[in-house]
Amino acid sequence: MSNDAQHLRQILIARHPCVTIHTYEEQEALGVIRDTALALGRPLWIWSGSGGVQEGLLAESPPLPQTEDAAAAFAFMASRDHYPIFATLDLCGFLRNDRVLRAFRNLLNHCRNNGAQIVLIDHDSELPPVIRATSVCLELSLPSEQELETLVRSTLRRENESMPVQVDISRRGLQAIVRNLAGLSRRQAEQVVRELVAVDRRFDDNDVNHVVAAKRRALFNTGLLEFIETPVDLSEIGGLKRLKSWLKQRQDCLSQQAVEFGLPAPRGVLLLGVQGAGKSLCAKAIATAWRRPLLRMDVGALYDRYVGESERRLRDAFRQAEQMAPLVLWVDEIEKAFASAASRSTDGGLSQRMFGSLLTWMQEHQQPVFLVATANDIEALPPELLRKGRFDEIFFVDLPDEKVRREILKIHLKRRGREPAKFDLAKLAAGSDGYSGAEIEQAIVASLHDAFASGKELDTPMLLGAISNSPPLSVTMAERVAALRAWAASRCVPAD
Repeated sequence: MSNDAQHLRQILIARHPCVTIHTYEEQEALGVIRDTALALGRPLWIWSGSGGVQEGLLAESPPLPQTEDAAAAFAFMASRDHYPIFATLDLCGFLRNDRVLRAFRNLLNHCRNNGAQIVLIDHDSELPPVIRATSVCLELSLPSEQELETLVRSTLRRENESMPVQVDISRRGLQAIVRNLAGLSRRQAEQVVRELVAVDRRFDDNDVNHVVAAKRRALFNTGLLEFIETPVDLSEIGGLKRLKSWLKQRQDCLSQQAVEFGLPAPRGVLLLGVQGAGKSLCAKAIATAWRRPLLRMDVGALYDRYVGESERRLRDAFRQAEQMAPLVLWVDEIEKAFASAASRSTDGGLSQRMFGSLLTWMQEHQQPVFLVATANDIEALPPELLRKGRFDEIFFVDLPDEKVRREILKIHLKRRGREPAKFDLAKLAAGSDGYSGAEIEQAIVASLHDAFASGKELDTPMLLGAISNSPPLSVTMAERVAALRAWAASRCVPAD
C-alpha cells in the first residue's frame, strides 16, 4: 500500500466523515481510494455529474440510471449500509447551489451517524466554508526516486509489449534520468518516458537531455514553476565582489557531502537594489556557479479568483521545488507579489495568507532549496521578511562605480563582437556616471542601431552620444534611489 493510501486509511479509521483531495491527478486519487477501500474491506461507490453513481471496485461497472443529479446521488448514498466509502468527482461546482449544499450537509450528518464516509476529488478547491470546516484535506505526494525507477521500468515493459524497445543504458544514466524526473507526478513521469521511446524505440544514456526538455514542458503546463536557462557565468557580471566571494565559499553547500560534514543547507539571499543593477542576472549566475537547476516562481500566476486555490497553488509550488532539490528557486520582484501583506488590503487577507505560507516554508523546509529573492522597493516589503534568519544574507546591489562600469562596458562590447581596446573606456565610464548595468547595455544597443543605420562602425563618440541622450534612473528618480541607499547603508551587506 502506498504512503497516500496509508494516510487515507488512518483518516478513515479516525472516522472523519468528509475527506477532500484537491488535485489534477484524478485517476491517481481514485487509485489511492480503491487501494484503501480494498484494505479496509469496504464498499466503494463513485459519482460524477456526467455518469452518475457506479460501483467503484468492479472494472467497467455500468452507472446506475438517474443518478447524474447530485441530489439523487446523495439520496442513493444515504440508502447504503455496510460502512461504504463514496468518492465524488468535481462536486465543488455543484455545491454552489444552495439546494445541493443543503442536501450534501444532510448526507454528511447521515454519514456521521452510520459510519459512511465521503471523499471529494476535485481540481477546484473552492469548498463552501461550512464544508471546509468539517472536512480534512489529503495532499497526494509526489513519487520518490525509488518509485520513479520502478515506474520507468514498468512503463518500458508496457511499451516493449506494444512495439520492441531497445534498452541500452548505464546505471549512472538511469539514475540521472530518475533524478531529473523528480518533481513530476506519476502520470507526468510516465508520459515523459513514453515520449523518450516514441520515435526511435531506444532508451539509452542520450535520453537524459530529452528528459530535462520534456520536464520543462510538463512544468510549464502547470504554470507553477518555470525552468530558466542559465548560461550566465559570474565572470559575465561586472563588480559584486562580496556577493561573488560569498557564493564561491558556499558553492558546494547544497551537496550531500556538506550535510555529512555537519553544515546546514543555506536558505537563501535577498538581493535588494536599484532597478537594472543586475539582481536578476545574479539569480541566473548563482545557479550556473553552483551547477544547480534554476526555477522561477511566477507568484502573480499563483493568484486565483477562487478562495483557497491560491494558497494551494503556492503549497504545490513549494512541494514541487522540494521534490526537485537541490536547486535554486528564484522569486523576482518579491515586493510586487506580497506588497498587500504589509498593509490593509482589499483582497480579503489573501496576500497576508500567501505571505504567511511563504514565511512558514522559509522557516521550516528541510530540502536543499536555495531561495533567491530580488526586490527594488524596500518600502513595499513586509518587515517580517527582513527579520534576521529569514535569509542567510541581505545584499544591496548599488549602482556601479567607475571601475565596475568599465568592466560592464567590456563585457557588453565583447558580447556584441567589438574589441574593447578600440574604445576609450575611461571616457565612457566617466560619462556613464549614475547609470546601471542595464542602462549601459541599452546605450550600447542604441548606439549599435545608430551605427548600423548610418553605415558606420561603432566608435566612442557614438556611444557617448547614446549615453547622454538617455538620462539614467538615478536622475529621473533621484529621491527614491537616495532613500533606498540610505536605508540599505546600515541594514544590508554591500554586494560590491
